[in-house]
Amino acid sequence: MSRRKEDLRVKEVPPIVLDPASKKQYTKGRFLGKGGFAKCYELLDSETNKNYAGKIVSKALLVKPHQKEKMSMEIAIHRTLHHKHIVGFHGFFEDDSNVYVLLELCRRRSLMELHKRRRQVTEAETRYFMQQIIIGVQYMHGKKVIHRDLKLGNLFIDDNMNIKIGDFGLATKEEYDGERKRTLCGTPNYIAPEVLTKEGHSFEVDSWSLGCIMYTLLVGRPPFETSSLKDTYQRIKRNQYHIPSKISPTARSLITRFLHKNPLERPDVMKLLEDDFFTTGHLPKELPVSCLTTAPRFSSQINRKPLTEVKGHRKDENTPPVSDLARKPLHGRTPPVVEKKDLKDREDVNEDIDDINKSIGEQDALCHLPEMMKQLVKVLDSKPCEKNPKQFDEAEDPAAIPVLWVSKWVDYSDKYGLGYQLNDGSVGVLFNDSTRLLLHQNGENLEYIDREWNESYPMMSSYPESLKKKVTLLTYFRNYMTEHLLKTGATMTPRDSDALARLPFMNSWFRTRSAIVLHLSNGTMQINFFTDHTKIIVCPLMGAVTYIDQNRESRSFRCQLMEQYGCTRDLYSRIKYGRAMVERLIAIKSQPPSSQKQKKIAAPTGGQPKRAESQVEA
Repeated sequence: MSRRKEDLRVKEVPPIVLDPASKKQYTKGRFLGKGGFAKCYELLDSETNKNYAGKIVSKALLVKPHQKEKMSMEIAIHRTLHHKHIVGFHGFFEDDSNVYVLLELCRRRSLMELHKRRRQVTEAETRYFMQQIIIGVQYMHGKKVIHRDLKLGNLFIDDNMNIKIGDFGLATKEEYDGERKRTLCGTPNYIAPEVLTKEGHSFEVDSWSLGCIMYTLLVGRPPFETSSLKDTYQRIKRNQYHIPSKISPTARSLITRFLHKNPLERPDVMKLLEDDFFTTGHLPKELPVSCLTTAPRFSSQINRKPLTEVKGHRKDENTPPVSDLARKPLHGRTPPVVEKKDLKDREDVNEDIDDINKSIGEQDALCHLPEMMKQLVKVLDSKPCEKNPKQFDEAEDPAAIPVLWVSKWVDYSDKYGLGYQLNDGSVGVLFNDSTRLLLHQNGENLEYIDREWNESYPMMSSYPESLKKKVTLLTYFRNYMTEHLLKTGATMTPRDSDALARLPFMNSWFRTRSAIVLHLSNGTMQINFFTDHTKIIVCPLMGAVTYIDQNRESRSFRCQLMEQYGCTRDLYSRIKYGRAMVERLIAIKSQPPSSQKQKKIAAPTGGQPKRAESQVEA
């Protein structure tokens, strides 16, 4: 590569981008991510104040004819598509260095991030998402467009939790009836067998991808995935996959139809919504934003079986108070560890584990701590401080930003417990008797988790008499944080709090001389450092660490990318501290229950908390 091309490749996108033809100016905003040839930033139209997702491709990467042709085809196809379930196309332009494509900004990222945070989603959610994807595919096929790269990462989510199909980089159009394309393209886990064998393919490849998407949402992994690309392709060609028994008959039937080896035997996309899977099961009209990180509360989940009664585990009656966990980090209540067998060499999913996960969902947050430990140890062992600091930015991935995190907290464990506010405005209390109460941001919906991990969902306007003292305390905490702590930067669009919403709750917490450690039920660990007010938020499901520095600026980094590209010394020292805190959390949860009696909760009498703090948005 020539020096001139290299200079073009590494040239930064300027703060102000000018469309040479229209003379419109766009202000470069947040970095949104990268993939393939493109980098994505928010671009703000200086005249209309409208935000776009700017897909920016360096011309240095478009030197070969087929690369230019691919870019031109993507634009030509996408600009003809106008549908509520297709990412909006708002124009394109170029300057001397880059090509800029203006697209609809989907703030909720994609189904890929939802899948990583949730692993598996409910059948009702799958029905909701699949219906919208199919409607979008029906529109595309009606326009003679074959997407050829339908996958979780190309299914974006808007503010209202609606699906938008995007990334038409591999899309093509049928030029005449019955035309069969022969280009080998797609993403390995989603490629149809006729594409691999080059027998010729058409619209049916999108149906195959729909089957892979549906399977992945319900089961938690793609149907043909292996550790080897060659083995994955062999499984696809042999049509070798396994549907776990927990999948319902109607879902099983539709997946089987989608993944038929003979493309002509796959279902007609135009008639898909007539399938029993869509006509006989619950189809939500909308989903709460909280489902990005926590399963919704459909009726079957309201009285969930406590973890201590699952699969023969005995319920323990001698649970120490949560305040002891705060004061004495080596003691505290936790559900027993559920041993998980190695699934790597198995053809099917461990159904016992699936049943446990289905029953308790995010309550089994302990299973994420060893995963978190492994990720942090690998980062530290890679000696990230010794790598080229100029490459550090390559480890950043804004898609890994946490959905919910603690923006304010008040330590009143001497009398009541720990009060906290999440960045969406919802408020929670982890009481000294090991119960939890949360109030959604709408100020009406409550969530109560008792000492046996059962959930109930009263309303502020009508809750049982037994909760009166705790609701009073929650209100007390909320008022204190509102009056005494700064209003913090929850700049995200307000989240839904409808009848389906469920929030992650405070699993456990403790304080050291240096920091407070907060562990949420979705597996996220947050550490707020007292001296310099920096924070890290570790999400093991995303394999990422978010760092909020002294200037209140936040960035999210993938652990695997930090192993490759390194990190700053500041972040390294905090990751090192985080590893020690994960060790302590695991020690806490591995201790046998003590014989201490449950601590009573005092009525609110005023006084000052031991410590209170507010945060900025990650």
